[in-house]
Amino acid sequence: MAAKPCKELETRFRVLYIRVSTEAQAEEGYSIGAQQERLESYCRAMGWTNYQTYIDPGFSGSNLNRPQMQQLITDVQAGKVCAVVVYKLDRLSRSQKDTLYLIEDIFIPHDVAFVSLNENIDTGTPYGRAMIGILSAFAQLERENIYQRTRMGMLERVKQGYWMGGGGIPFGYDYDRNKGILVPNERQAEQVRKMYDLYLKGYSAQKIANMLGLRYDRIVTQILTRKSNTGVICYKGEEYPGLHEAIISEEIFNLTQIKMRERSERSRVPTKGTHLLAGLVYCGECGARMRYVKWGKNGFKLYCYSKDNSKPHMKRVDSCESEPCWADQIEDLVMQDLFNISANLEQSVTEKNGSVVNPLHELESQIAQTEVKVKRLYNLYAVDGNDILLNTIEENKRQLALLREQLTMEEETCTRAKHMDLVREQVVSIRSAWNMLSTQEKQTVLRDCIERIIIYKNKVEIFYTFLKGKEKAGTPQYVA
Repeated sequence: MAAKPCKELETRFRVLYIRVSTEAQAEEGYSIGAQQERLESYCRAMGWTNYQTYIDPGFSGSNLNRPQMQQLITDVQAGKVCAVVVYKLDRLSRSQKDTLYLIEDIFIPHDVAFVSLNENIDTGTPYGRAMIGILSAFAQLERENIYQRTRMGMLERVKQGYWMGGGGIPFGYDYDRNKGILVPNERQAEQVRKMYDLYLKGYSAQKIANMLGLRYDRIVTQILTRKSNTGVICYKGEEYPGLHEAIISEEIFNLTQIKMRERSERSRVPTKGTHLLAGLVYCGECGARMRYVKWGKNGFKLYCYSKDNSKPHMKRVDSCESEPCWADQIEDLVMQDLFNISANLEQSVTEKNGSVVNPLHELESQIAQTEVKVKRLYNLYAVDGNDILLNTIEENKRQLALLREQLTMEEETCTRAKHMDLVREQVVSIRSAWNMLSTQEKQTVLRDCIERIIIYKNKVEIFYTFLKGKEKAGTPQYVA
């Protein structure tokens, strides 16, 4: 085997490059010692003494992100190397693209010969250069076949209910390597159950994180949306029954997802500060939302957006006749009404109240009403082309999509009925728990219980999420 001669300059030397992957550490002929012995024997046979050994132990050949490979590239580009010798082509790289890049873009332009002992390749000859492209293609094919077989084996493993293995063990579980399944970590599993319980009671993800000593609210959110907590395995977008024990029931999981979607939907409405009724209040004169506005030194009033020229997209009409009203007075009326309902529900908690929602009928009714509303809005837009109407149309279309999604889920699991029961239980206990909640948590509870609050000139209408047909629980009076 004749290697391409290179100029015997003190600044140029030959590199014996050795790589072993984690899987190949103990394989015969692939160990560091075996490769080094073969390469040094070749150098002695060629009469070469000016060589250095570059070793990348435990690195994959699928890319060039290896310390000694990067050093090799740097030394070649600096003109220090005259030849690179490897035991086998795939020791250089298993990627056809990377192999050709090294030879054609790094070695050849810098007058560096490349020799692979196993394949009897020497880029100093035309035949050797042709063989490089062929053999590197087979090396990449082998790597892709291994990857495909690994994926197929993993899918079959998951279908049988075994965990994927390796890293990524979900919080709340440990991994039993002998059995290949997840095993609940009792301390963590209890924390996971507490997260679901607290979230359904109205606590925010950040407050739950603080209570349980977790660093970020995002951790709580990730855990709450993890379907593996119910005993299933999610792999490549599909769900498979797992052999591991569920930490929480599918019912609790589905209730939590509904709650999270509802809070996310309502959080689209901008809420400055910690105002109790922010995002819930609407003007009875024009239908626009109302916002908190600083009034005097210590007070706030609720002000119709149609009277606010700074946010034209929130306006419903050009001129609204409503008057600002004191926010604390409205808050007191709302809370008094809710506490009254709480007392009534507490007295009849075991009775079947005729005003309790039938969730399927309720959702169907809301969808029908929203469809009619969207159609009417399109007709109005066709007449005057008002851009404000477009915003209203989009808002109602988003609401319609959410309602249809909830109807589908309710038909399959009756989850919303259980959700309504949960809200009613929340209302029953609201008086005793109210003073222990932060303002943000009070906001969350109110958003669970109240659909909207409409303020007229001398009365307030409150529409609750858990009463039939969104019926009012009364129309509290107030002095404007």
